[in-house]
Amino acid sequence: MKKMQTLQTLSSEMQDELSRILDFWSSQAVDHEYGGFVGQIDSAGQTFPKATKGAVLNTRLLWTFSAAYRSTSNTLYRSMADRAFNYLITHFWDQENGGLFWACDYQGNPLNTRKQAYAQGFGIYAFSEYFLATGNEESLVYAQKLFVLLEEKFRDPQFDGYLEALTADWQPLDDMRLSPKDANSPKSMNTHLHILEPYTNLYRAWPNAQLKERIGLLVKLFQQRIIDPLTGHFNLFFNLDWTVQSNIVSYGHDIEGAWLLHEAALVIKDTKLIDSVRQSALRLVEVTLDEGLAADGSVWYEKEGAHTDKDRHWWVQAEAMVGLMDVWEIEKNDHYIHHLIAIWEFIKLNLVDRKNGEWFWSVDEQGNPKLNEDKAGFWKCPYHNSRALIELTNRIAKL
Repeated sequence: MKKMQTLQTLSSEMQDELSRILDFWSSQAVDHEYGGFVGQIDSAGQTFPKATKGAVLNTRLLWTFSAAYRSTSNTLYRSMADRAFNYLITHFWDQENGGLFWACDYQGNPLNTRKQAYAQGFGIYAFSEYFLATGNEESLVYAQKLFVLLEEKFRDPQFDGYLEALTADWQPLDDMRLSPKDANSPKSMNTHLHILEPYTNLYRAWPNAQLKERIGLLVKLFQQRIIDPLTGHFNLFFNLDWTVQSNIVSYGHDIEGAWLLHEAALVIKDTKLIDSVRQSALRLVEVTLDEGLAADGSVWYEKEGAHTDKDRHWWVQAEAMVGLMDVWEIEKNDHYIHHLIAIWEFIKLNLVDRKNGEWFWSVDEQGNPKLNEDKAGFWKCPYHNSRALIELTNRIAKL
């Protein structure tokens, strides 16, 4: 009984925080001058009206407001989702070749026309969620088109998996990096995780046989190629033949991937896969707790070789909470709930910006926020924290 009361209190706090986050994005991030949403807001709340607009931010905004509308029925979130959808199909969609451009300028003109598989994946995630929330058939068609493009243009017929990036008209690229911090490898864990995640959501809207097969194969790729059998962590970068090209451990991706792999197996209702994925998920969460947990209950960012980056990033804490809830539902071991509560307390105390809204990008070991990082930007979006709050409140409600 006490545990349920604690979880209900947690849920109430998270609903309030979700409302606060979405108030920030619906009031401060709307671009009234040029359309859609602004490309950048700094940590102090200053807006940069001529900042580049990225596909990642805009697809994640569509997903977030669609999911929030589906969860709460708040009509403001529906209007924000409509705004994001219309902007994406008007400005980011390549009318000649199909697919989503990587970036537009502040006026909505194509700026970087490369096609990242990652961005096409988030397009599927966003368009499928908008369809689930609103019934907009056009949005489902866009999601299906992107699925076909990923399968026809990006899938590796020889070694399986998906290439990182192509030109606007689907030609090879020398530099396939997702961001400057990434290795220039033809395949990555990150892109595959964010293809699996949208494929799973698309299957909810469109239970297609080929899609189901691809989801199952992606889960097995993670189990056979991406999860390191010795360490239990994800390997991050690969050559075409899946030769590992990195020694970085990403604690946030490990615990995020744990619940996304489990979710995929559950959604396609593959009983045999569910059993094996649960073991994979448990190991990913346990290795994160064993190696990546700070004394204050939060989760460190990553480890490369002998060096650990002990900053606490906003998205890592958000995903860790969902990963912990997910394995608690599998195991019913209450130590996962205790860890979840500790992270939530850390978030409230250190990451929530009570003055300027939203969450800080990260805080250092002393709890000082990184004020040179965006509050909203190419990579700073409302998807991780909003999704965590929606996932957790929905899961607690089902209990």
